[in-house]
Amino acid sequence: MTDAGREIPTQLGEAEIATLDLTEVAKLIHTRQLKSEEVTDSTLRRIENLDPHLKSYAFVMADSAMSAARAADIDIARGHYKGVLHGVPIGVKDLCYTLDAPTAAGTTVFGGFRPRYDATVVARLRAAGAVIIGKLAMTEGAYIGYHPSLPTPVNPWDPGTWAGVSSSGCGVATAAGLCFGSIGSDTGGSIRFPTSMCGVTGIKPTWGRVSRHGIVELAGSFDHVGPIARTARDAGALLAVIAGPDVSDPTSSLEPVPDYSADLPLTQTFRVGVDWPQMTSFDDETTSMMVDVIRTLEGIGWPVIEIKLPALGPIVEAFATMRAVETAIAHANTYPSRADEYGPTLARLIDVGRRLSAVEYQALVQQRVEFTGLLRRAFQTVDIVLMPSSGLASPTLETMRGLGDNAGLAARLAAPTAPFNMSGNPAICLPAGATPRGTPIGVQFIGQAFAERLLIQAGHAFQNITGFHLRRPPLRVGDA
Repeated sequence: MTDAGREIPTQLGEAEIATLDLTEVAKLIHTRQLKSEEVTDSTLRRIENLDPHLKSYAFVMADSAMSAARAADIDIARGHYKGVLHGVPIGVKDLCYTLDAPTAAGTTVFGGFRPRYDATVVARLRAAGAVIIGKLAMTEGAYIGYHPSLPTPVNPWDPGTWAGVSSSGCGVATAAGLCFGSIGSDTGGSIRFPTSMCGVTGIKPTWGRVSRHGIVELAGSFDHVGPIARTARDAGALLAVIAGPDVSDPTSSLEPVPDYSADLPLTQTFRVGVDWPQMTSFDDETTSMMVDVIRTLEGIGWPVIEIKLPALGPIVEAFATMRAVETAIAHANTYPSRADEYGPTLARLIDVGRRLSAVEYQALVQQRVEFTGLLRRAFQTVDIVLMPSSGLASPTLETMRGLGDNAGLAARLAAPTAPFNMSGNPAICLPAGATPRGTPIGVQFIGQAFAERLLIQAGHAFQNITGFHLRRPPLRVGDA
C-alpha cells in the first residue's frame, strides 16, 4: 500500500504499469524492479494502441525516448541516480521547444518549426533524467479552439465529454496512462480544465515560478507553465524540477525552490475561505461537489470561513480583452501576413486585440491591479481559497460546441479560473467528485503567491482521505 492507500499490483504487465502513479513507477525504476527501457517501451506500445482513438499526442518521440531510457538504466545501475524523474516517461505540451522534435503549438502556421534549443522546462526535465516521450496535442496557439485541420483530443472517461482546452492532450495522456506526468500551460484555465475533466491533478504555479523561455506564447503576462500528474505528490515532484530562476527569462522569480514532494504531512490544519455568494453562477453538480468538499474538510478539522472576494465577473471580462491584446503581440510576425493559415477562433481573438486603443487597455490594467490588491487582502484570514476547477461540471461536447463564438459560455466557464491568472496566484486542481454518468469533477485550492508547498501539502492531505485520484478511466489495451 502507498501512503494514499493505493494497492500496487504484484504482477506488472503493460496494463498494470500504466495504472501506476509517477512516484510509484519511479521507486520501482530506482530499485531496479523495473527498467526504464521496459516502462518506456510499454508506454509507447500503449500509445500506439490507444492514441489513434484518444489523439492526445501531436508527435511521439519513440527513438529518442528509448535512447534516454537505456541511458537512464545504465546510470541507475552504476549508482548515478538523479532523482524521482530519472527514467520516467513524461510528455510535454506541444508549445514547449524541443531540439529533437517539431513544435507546432496546435497550429499549421508553425507546423514546420524545428527549434534550435530546448525550452528551459524541457532542459530541466532532461537534466533530471526524465524520458521525454512526446509532444502533447493542444488547441491552436493555446487558445480555446482547435485548428479545423488538426485532431481534437478525446476524453478517456467518455468520448462525448469535453476534455478541456489547450492542455487537453496533457490531461488525456496522463489520465489514460500514456505518460506518467506532463507539462502543460495555463493562461485562463488550461491546466485546470483538462485536469478536472480527466480526473487528474494539476498545478498552476505562481506567475514567474516556472520559466517561460522556449514556450510559445499566448498572452505572456497570463501564461503559467505547470505540471499535470495523478497525485499532488507527483505534481510536486515535477514542479520541484521545472521551477526556479532562469537567466533566459527575466520574469522568472528568484524565490528559492523547496522540495515540494518531500515530508508531506498527513495531518495538518489549513484555514479555508469560501465566497458563497459568488458560487451561485455554477451548475448544480458543481455546487453539490463544493458542498461535499467542504463537508470533508470540516470533518478533518479544517475551519471553513466565509470570505468576500473581489467580484469575479468583471475581472473575467477584463481578462478576455487583455488576453486578446497580448495574443496580437505574440502573433505579430505571422498575423495578418499569414492570416489564411489561422483557424477562425484564434484569428478573431487577434483581431479584437489589434483594435483596442491604448487608453482602453490602460483602464483594464488598472482594474487588474485593483483586483490583485483586493484578493491579497482576502488571504489575511485564510490559507486557501476554495473554488471549483471549472465553471461547468464535466460538460458534454454538445454543450461546448461553438465555445469560441460564445463569449457568455466562455466567461461562465472561466469564472473560477481566469481571475487567478490575472492575479498570478498559484492553484492546485484535485479530483473531487463525479457526475451521474461517471465523469470527473475537480476542485481548486488557491493560495497566496509562492504558496505552492502549502497547496501541495493540502492537496496531499485531501487525497489521503478521498479516493477520487485513485480512479482510472475505463480503458483497456485493445479498445482502440
